Amino acid sequence: MKVCHLTSVHPTEDIRIFVKECSYLSEAGFDVSLVVGNSESYTKNGVDIIGAPVRSSNRYLRMLKGPQSVYKKALEVDADVYHFHDPELLPVGLLLKSKGKKVIYDVHEDVPQQVLSKQWIPKPLRKLVSRMVEGLERYASNRFDAVVTATPTINERFLTYQQNSVTIHNFPIMNELIGEGSADAVKPMDKNKIVYIGGITRLRGIEEMVRSMEELNKDTASSDVTLHLAGAFAPPSLQEEMEQLEGWKHVNFEGYLNRKEVSDLLNTSSVGLVILHPEPRYVVSYPIKLFEYMSAGLPVIASDFPLWRGIVEDAQCGICVDPMSPGEIADAVRYLLNNKEEARKMGENGRKAIMNKYNWEQESVRLVELYKSL
Repeated sequence: MKVCHLTSVHPTEDIRIFVKECSYLSEAGFDVSLVVGNSESYTKNGVDIIGAPVRSSNRYLRMLKGPQSVYKKALEVDADVYHFHDPELLPVGLLLKSKGKKVIYDVHEDVPQQVLSKQWIPKPLRKLVSRMVEGLERYASNRFDAVVTATPTINERFLTYQQNSVTIHNFPIMNELIGEGSADAVKPMDKNKIVYIGGITRLRGIEEMVRSMEELNKDTASSDVTLHLAGAFAPPSLQEEMEQLEGWKHVNFEGYLNRKEVSDLLNTSSVGLVILHPEPRYVVSYPIKLFEYMSAGLPVIASDFPLWRGIVEDAQCGICVDPMSPGEIADAVRYLLNNKEEARKMGENGRKAIMNKYNWEQESVRLVELYKSL
């Protein structure tokens, strides 16, 4: 079966799209192409990556031209199944369906909810845009052959549009982040090094994380605690604002890291933070960073949402806190650093939960089964 994945906005080697879905489908014997907006063309992991150039610095023009360029390249591939990953490509999916192709829509986020917090959309227009996106998803999904969703909550909505809707969680690859040596190895808790990896935004808790470093370092017993940030600030001006906070002098900003560098950072850290604000779309999400910390054997400090608390308590792999409270975050960090054996056990428990339940290897089986059913 000839398969073509499409994205106009994700990076070329996106973890879910390229590393997990495309690469594993190639391993399973499918002929896989990946059309990517503004990418170079090359072959990797058995996947033919095809660049679809979009030459515009204007966000709105890119949103118009990007899908057009991706659609043109997609037609050249002439695949049996097209699997696309961006709501901007819904019209492209409908065009491909009109040509008799099998089409899958991969829903990474609850887009109508996401729109409500998009800063670049004027606030008075957000509810209208949200309703329009939901209407388009409903109309298009009913005409596609399948929908893949990243969480059960998103899947519940899409099942009302498309019966062939399945959840493929974005769980980690089992041994990708464990580091060198034994897959069962768990790093020692001898470093006061806290880590956050991912998009760095206000809603993802950057201010609370930095302020927690100020709280921690008021205590001379924990004055050498440092927070290591890996990712990109959005908007970039947010970095300058955070640099003015007292806690910033205890922060190391690592910038963007590739997967090997991410693994190295996780394997020299003691605690992983995932402190997202209680936004509706976050409360019901399955945060990949939580599972990546668990995969690397790190105890976690996570937002105290019911879904997340259930995961953390079931695995006994960390502590849940009020994400809006720098003091609670600091107290949780202090507790883990002062109780190293308990923290190490939490890391071991998280790692076991990944091996037994929360791993991509199990999810990829369902993805292959979906393809074979089309």
